[in-house]
Amino acid sequence: MTRRRVPNPLALAVLGCLTERPMHPYEISQTLRSRGKEGSIKLNYGSLYSVVESLTKHGLVAATKTVREGRRPERTIYEITAAGMDEYEDWLAELLSTPTREYTSLEAGLSLIAGLPPDEAARLLELRVGRLQMEIRSVDGTNAAAREMGVPEIFIVESVFRVAMLTAEADFARRLAADIRSGDLAGTATWRRLYELRAEGVSMEEIFADPVTYLGEEGRVLQQGAPGGPPEA
Repeated sequence: MTRRRVPNPLALAVLGCLTERPMHPYEISQTLRSRGKEGSIKLNYGSLYSVVESLTKHGLVAATKTVREGRRPERTIYEITAAGMDEYEDWLAELLSTPTREYTSLEAGLSLIAGLPPDEAARLLELRVGRLQMEIRSVDGTNAAAREMGVPEIFIVESVFRVAMLTAEADFARRLAADIRSGDLAGTATWRRLYELRAEGVSMEEIFADPVTYLGEEGRVLQQGAPGGPPEA
């Protein structure tokens, strides 16, 4: 991915707003919130001002004038520059076309799943499925309301994508939990046996010293040090 002068995704949203017309930061914030973009891009007023300052410093936006309405504080109006338009279009094209490696919290947990007993891991995955289903219903409801109001699909496409990703995650977690409980997940028998041995008072040091004796042929993988193993008792 290209190294961006202002890498915060909020900068892309700011540039997107300014492609429509010049705005002051508060108007940008209100525009993004009214369109529900805080569900896709982390948005708070303080960081938005910092982003606008950085965009100005790099010549991607420029202050055009300062206005005052009644007794309100002065507000600076910003417009996108030619360089800012180039940055916006190139950045957006890259985001849509180029997959990136994202390190998710779930992937981190799965990589170390053997650190918990199998039945507990399955229970927690099932708990996750329930929470995912709640979120899916919530986002689906919001999308349905938007459609009833006549909002074109293009304006909620990121929420539709989120539902698809949440559904895929829920399906995966549900299948994984079921496979752990049934033993269909390869290695589950050895994983379960490890915790049985620990309950019997056998230390992990003893098991790793002679894994084949304790675990049979499947224990040979521990001689090389399997990733994500359970912690020492």
